[in-house]
Amino acid sequence: MSKLFFTCCIFISFSAMAQVDSSTNKLMNELDNKAAKPQGKTPVKVFLAQRLINANTVETLQKGHFEFKVVHNFGDASGRNGGIRSAFGLDGSVDIKIAFLYGITKNLNVIVSRNKGDGQVFTLWELGFKYKLLEQRENDPSHPVSLALFANGVSSSQRSSTDSTRENYYRKTSDRQSQTLQLMIARKFGKILSLQLNPTYVHTNYVIKNDVPNIFAMGAAIRVPIYKSFVFIADYFHPFRPKSTIDSFKLKGINFYDVLGVGLELVTPGHIFHVNFTNTTNILENRFIPRTTTSWKKGQYRWGFTVTRDFVIRRNKNKK
Repeated sequence: MSKLFFTCCIFISFSAMAQVDSSTNKLMNELDNKAAKPQGKTPVKVFLAQRLINANTVETLQKGHFEFKVVHNFGDASGRNGGIRSAFGLDGSVDIKIAFLYGITKNLNVIVSRNKGDGQVFTLWELGFKYKLLEQRENDPSHPVSLALFANGVSSSQRSSTDSTRENYYRKTSDRQSQTLQLMIARKFGKILSLQLNPTYVHTNYVIKNDVPNIFAMGAAIRVPIYKSFVFIADYFHPFRPKSTIDSFKLKGINFYDVLGVGLELVTPGHIFHVNFTNTTNILENRFIPRTTTSWKKGQYRWGFTVTRDFVIRRNKNKK
């Protein structure tokens, strides 16, 4: 799967470089707000959105800006549960996220969201923040990359199961909770290619027998303009699990898979719209990193989309 991901990335990168003309460059420069500024002082906007498909990006909202976001994953498009009978998955939804983001400062954002969730753990509430540590700047060797830190706490409000072999068996309030810590390291190469790494740590307070509470995963993301306001996006996560845990779940008929999402970013005035395919059912990192049991090879991939709308709640009086 990882070979397929990077092969697609390389192919799309060279294809895009061959197709992007001067008008496309002009449009993307306008979208990135790249007004003429002194060399070495211009911040580089590596991505346009706060999130691609499954991966957060290094970007943060400006101070006083408010963002409303809806993320939706449908059912299986193919395989045993997909096909024409389910309108290729459009008849059902496996996870829905409604999120609100606010820029406290230009580098610090707070995030609140409600998530439907999928599997044994659902009705999830998220409270988190993102902080930009470093911003890439043009012609400035001291700022070659952008760095951001994301952290959240998630809690389930569903009723507890009475079966201790299930993930939603909550003996106490803390059993309902999980946490994610993610570092984002990104760089934009020229005016075409944006790449990012997402080392991620997930801790789940309560896990079932033979599972592990702490999982580290390495993520990667790519963004490449294709034609005018159409942009190719993709991201990938590989969780690192102990082999003993993998073997234990295989005996139960459960297999874990890497998470791969591919899609298009459509840019319109005031809105950024993502339409994509991904094999994970869950949207939150707290769930899709430790609990992706659906495979591209088995047709267990699904349509998904993300819609964002940015509002200015409080203007910066010092900004002209």
